[in-house]
Amino acid sequence: MALDGVFLKHIKNELEQRLIDSKVDKIYMPTRDSFVLSMRSREGTDLLLISARANSPRINLTNIKPENPKVPPMLCMLMRKRLTGARLRSVDQPGLERLLMLNFEGRNELGDTVMLTLSVEIMGQYSNIVFIDENNVIIDAVKRVDASMSSRRLVLPGMKYELPPQQSKLSMLEYEAEDIIKAVEKIPGSKRLDKALLSVIQGVSPIICRELEYLTGRGADVYSDSLDEERRTRLSYFLKRDIALVRDMKGEPFIITDNTGKPVDFTYEYIQQYGSGRAKKEADTFSALLDLYYSKKDNAETIRSKAEDLTKLMNNCASRLIKKIYIQTDELKNCADREQLRICGDLIQANLYRIKKGAAEFEAENFYDENMSMIKIKLDPALSAAANAQRYYKNYQKAKTAEQVLKVQIEKAESELDYVSSVLDAISRAETVRELGEIRQELTEQGYLRSSGKKQKADKPLPPKEYISNSGFRILTGRNNKQNDRLTLKQADKNDIWFHAKDIPGSHTIIVTGGRKPDDDTMLMAARIAAFNSKAGQAGKVPVDHTLVRYVSKPQGAKPGMVIYINQKTMYVEPENYDECDKQGF
Repeated sequence: MALDGVFLKHIKNELEQRLIDSKVDKIYMPTRDSFVLSMRSREGTDLLLISARANSPRINLTNIKPENPKVPPMLCMLMRKRLTGARLRSVDQPGLERLLMLNFEGRNELGDTVMLTLSVEIMGQYSNIVFIDENNVIIDAVKRVDASMSSRRLVLPGMKYELPPQQSKLSMLEYEAEDIIKAVEKIPGSKRLDKALLSVIQGVSPIICRELEYLTGRGADVYSDSLDEERRTRLSYFLKRDIALVRDMKGEPFIITDNTGKPVDFTYEYIQQYGSGRAKKEADTFSALLDLYYSKKDNAETIRSKAEDLTKLMNNCASRLIKKIYIQTDELKNCADREQLRICGDLIQANLYRIKKGAAEFEAENFYDENMSMIKIKLDPALSAAANAQRYYKNYQKAKTAEQVLKVQIEKAESELDYVSSVLDAISRAETVRELGEIRQELTEQGYLRSSGKKQKADKPLPPKEYISNSGFRILTGRNNKQNDRLTLKQADKNDIWFHAKDIPGSHTIIVTGGRKPDDDTMLMAARIAAFNSKAGQAGKVPVDHTLVRYVSKPQGAKPGMVIYINQKTMYVEPENYDECDKQGF
């Protein structure tokens, strides 16, 4: 769903009601393509989110406090210097274009009053946030556009700001239903009505045009060259209704869901094309609807972006270890025949008198075989018989030593691969930047990442996730390997109950018993949480081991999160996301 011009006009209306004359108190830049402005007024403080992210560009009031980088980007520092303390005086929108101009009154270095503007361009992958001074000169932008990227419109510091090229479409603020219908009828050839309407009306999204076609044809397909009198009349009626809704700002925030209840679209009016029960008014304001629709998606995208280097590093480590294990396992198979080397040495030693000088092979009875079968033994003609025997003994000892070394190395590589898999699992389940920070710190301590050399103040460790069963038992689960160690080995009591997906990377989960015996429902809930917070979190049935914490221990020198345990029992459960169960809405 693209945030269309009409929806943006409703957002503009909300911003004008809440933010006009508010002062910019703080500016944050949680990602490279988004800002959060803390706006302070007599009524309190509001957070204004402005995002130019390609797949979710938007501007809206938000209640979600962003996670911010420890060191703000240069553009954020520039914005803070120029915009902090300025007051929002107006919000402009050219027609129904997907563009808002936030006009601030501030002061320059000399103390003179100046007008500064943030141009918020909501245009899919071309979305941008441009900071403009009082002379309409670009100070900077989230996305700089040079001549190699566009020959029509440059967005660079020091250049005059130009509005994006306008499309030659009809705005419902200026044109009537009959004007739009005539424009549709002038389109050459035969075109689906929704496509035709989209090509002539400014500021509406495909879902609105599909709805107009649906209502015009009563669910049947309608084409631009087949508008009979009845359909023309119906189209005119519904266009007039939409025009009145836009001009009077009577739209309401509706979200459209699929059969599972997942939000798939949003708009400013009730939609019938999907059938009953698919359009819902889930938010009181248009800003709240955008938060509801985009927040989870944006957070997942932010985490994915910030975790990209860690995921690549761990995947490379996993590939290297898998290759190493494969090669060493193959070498180990070759060592399996080492006893044959010793036998050959013994047979040569027992038949020294029979072996002719310079022989390339000889045949003898194998006295290690109960049938005394004959065996052919290859020789090096350049060596004496005794030297050939010693060569076989030497190769036998090498194979024996290699087998011992390879077994240790394979075991070590498999253990490291388990650890790498557990880190990848923790990365895939990370929900915040702080969680990724803890994983990054862990990998630095384990030597997978280089230390920056700069001593930074360590963040307070995150607490484990916490759930409460219906019978009042606390259930804790770790977010990453280091937290798993703290939870199981330091925080949990020896009589608490420990859960972990069987032979699968995942989180440690603890039922805090407090000296009581958990009921079956609590045990089932803990097992499902452990299953969900594992690599098998999307599987059907997952085996989950549980035992008392007293039976869980950490081998000396083991990687973070790696433990051994005894006296376990196994439950087979379906993973369940209790985080989602506890949330209201979606």
